[in-house]
Amino acid sequence: MNKPASNLMITFEQDAKLVNSLLEVLTREQSSLVLSDIDAIEAVMEEKSVLLQNISLTANSRYAALAAGGFAPNESGMTAWLKSQTKPALTESWERFQKSISQAKEMNRLNGVLINKHFNRNQQLLNHLQGSLDNSGVYGKNGQAKSQSGSRSSLIA
Repeated sequence: MNKPASNLMITFEQDAKLVNSLLEVLTREQSSLVLSDIDAIEAVMEEKSVLLQNISLTANSRYAALAAGGFAPNESGMTAWLKSQTKPALTESWERFQKSISQAKEMNRLNGVLINKHFNRNQQLLNHLQGSLDNSGVYGKNGQAKSQSGSRSSLIA
């Protein structure tokens, strides 16, 4: 049985600040990925990790408050708690917060795509340096037959 909803003190102020900071960090990460700035990427990843830990802590705190109020300690419990409130501003704040989280998830997904592209390109370069390119074709770019001997590079990495 739910306790009176007015006894719960749940706000999204800290969450919103953290997610806005995360959006800024993800934007910087994306710029660094586009520029292939490895030093900046490493610094941003550390900052992103700390922010994600803090976001997790505030979410756990919010869920603990919901559980203490007799609501499910998850998003459905949050929805039920919001419905019990007589403050439309809280619901609007929660909806803005959810939109920010969705935006951060999408930015993180796009950054992951960029990271995968960098990884694949680097893997191709490593394969080339190690002489393990696919030599299954019969003719080279110049139209001449490929030599099957000497296909390994003399460069040792």
